[in-house]
Amino acid sequence: MTQVDHSRMANAIRALAMDAVEKAKSGHPGLPMGAADIATVLFTQFLKFDAADPHWPDRDRFILSAGHGSALLYALLYLTGNADVTLDQIKNFRQLGSKTPGHPENFMTSGVETTTGPLGQGVASSVGFALAERLLAAEFGDIVDHYTYVLCSDGDLMEGVSHEAIALAGHLKLSKLIFLYDDNGISIDGPLTLTDNVDQVARFKAHGWNAVHVDGHDQHAIAAAITAAQSSDRPSLIACKTTIGFGAPTRAGTSKAHGEPLGPEELAGAKKALGWNYGPFEIPDDVLSAWRNAGKEGASAHVDWQERFAAMPEEQRSEFQRRVIDRSRPDGLGEAIRALKDKLVAEPPTIATRKASELALEALVGAMPELVLGSADLTPSNNTRTKNAKDVTPTDFSGRYIHYGIREMGMAAAMNGITSHGGFVPAGGTFMCFADYARPSMRIAALSHLPVVYIMTHDSIGLGEDGPTHQPVEHLASLRAMPNMRVFRPADAVETAECWQLALENTSGPTVLALSRQNLAPVRTTKHDDNLCAHGGYELIAAHGKASVSLFASGSEVEIAVAAQKLLAARGVAARVVSVPSLELLLQQPDHLRHAIIGNAPVKIAIEAAVRFGWDAVIGPDGVFIGMSTFGASAPAKDLYKHFGITAEAVVDAAAGRLDGK
Repeated sequence: MTQVDHSRMANAIRALAMDAVEKAKSGHPGLPMGAADIATVLFTQFLKFDAADPHWPDRDRFILSAGHGSALLYALLYLTGNADVTLDQIKNFRQLGSKTPGHPENFMTSGVETTTGPLGQGVASSVGFALAERLLAAEFGDIVDHYTYVLCSDGDLMEGVSHEAIALAGHLKLSKLIFLYDDNGISIDGPLTLTDNVDQVARFKAHGWNAVHVDGHDQHAIAAAITAAQSSDRPSLIACKTTIGFGAPTRAGTSKAHGEPLGPEELAGAKKALGWNYGPFEIPDDVLSAWRNAGKEGASAHVDWQERFAAMPEEQRSEFQRRVIDRSRPDGLGEAIRALKDKLVAEPPTIATRKASELALEALVGAMPELVLGSADLTPSNNTRTKNAKDVTPTDFSGRYIHYGIREMGMAAAMNGITSHGGFVPAGGTFMCFADYARPSMRIAALSHLPVVYIMTHDSIGLGEDGPTHQPVEHLASLRAMPNMRVFRPADAVETAECWQLALENTSGPTVLALSRQNLAPVRTTKHDDNLCAHGGYELIAAHGKASVSLFASGSEVEIAVAAQKLLAARGVAARVVSVPSLELLLQQPDHLRHAIIGNAPVKIAIEAAVRFGWDAVIGPDGVFIGMSTFGASAPAKDLYKHFGITAEAVVDAAAGRLDGK
């Protein structure tokens, strides 16, 4: 078989990327043209994969953090023989319904490991991938042994989340994590020197990484650097000096090559300069054959892995199958929650829901060994660490508790990577107000259907003296507004247990658990085998007779609704209480069920220590809302509730006013 020259294989990537962007009249040709040599070396000499099975659990992971260069990844997938990405898909780049969207989406395209595009997210999620590999290897042995490679850009490394990510990776000594940095010195506005003069190699070394400079167009230098990185005892950065738009006669090395089609004349000139004498989307047979052979190179390693997997002890093999391949939940999850609920009903505790969450976790960790907990340096406040939890450390990955440090977005992104890798279900804690720090990574989780759990405590003005900087007011509404993000705000320990069950059983998206700092009185004191929170809301207390008033509340305000219902009853007013642990889940219910839960009482009042936004779907635009319309204040929680008028007495007065026609 004739050996195909490296440059022709790299030029196949460049040509497909140029042609795809040109046909779409949209896209980013510069990175694929500049990084083609890096990708060719990686995919033909190092990356362990089998194009026939993109889901092989022990494949090396390749993450294109510079997601704008997606044409590079799609070209690689087509050339190596990925069945999802055909030549027609390349031709339909960035078109509705294609498997080649503008930025890589792991739920759209087989072979895309994680959704990228917002710069820095791929870099940060890769830490989770590499961490999951180490955790899984510590549990299952050498059936897990693969690298995580990341192609990143200047922009990825300028984003603040990159600092959080590389610091955590360096601390944990994730030696099987290798960054290939496309160091082209260009951003959209022009030369990188307009805004940045960071020595990235020195920066990474300061974070405990192995880091080197190489010529990004020298295949031998790239290969030597990757070989050295594979034997390093720490994560590695290979800064590959490249020319953006390599080969383009007038745009190479300029920002004009970054984010727009080259145009017919420039494209023709680039192909001529590269010696690529073929038509649009045309790949010569020998080059395509060489690439397809690269896609089959890992098949023998795959077969060997399958044989070793089959030889594993049955119990261990079944557990690996369930968690990593099938990604299903354990059978004992529901029973663990039912047993906990029975105990909580028998001895109802008056505790904060953050403490109730800790009780739920104590019951769950034994039933769900893949549950990996952690916190962004708020472990005692978030109550995320169970009694017998073992820490993950740089020298021992057999633990199940991760100290993420004060890195909320880094934590959220790492949890995306852990989930995408497979084998674990991560849950990480912070204060709810700091969802703002984590939000870009949370959005990626929602978009990508990743079942991550966010334990967000200190969920309202009820946190008290820390004041408005820490008191979430608008956060519930904004998180509820995010598509595919499920938000639960339980009212007591029983609801907290039920919400944990729903969070862990949800395999198609992330969940926020909004939990109180302050103690809450139990409101669920009778046994129910069913999960009453499953519909988002339910009638907690029925009216005595036909209801004149419906009181809707979530979390810490449910006890206020219960108290108001009693005061109204003393006045002869029939009121019902509806607990709404998940407003958006309630609104997603079928019409008949939603209407039955909401009811038809003439006066509807919602009570929540947050802004009104979203509640009109339940109480109507003329309904009464008892809650917040400003930021909070620094004071004890009880004083704040009185100050802002979120009291049972205020609810009663509002109900009476409406019933009297005022």
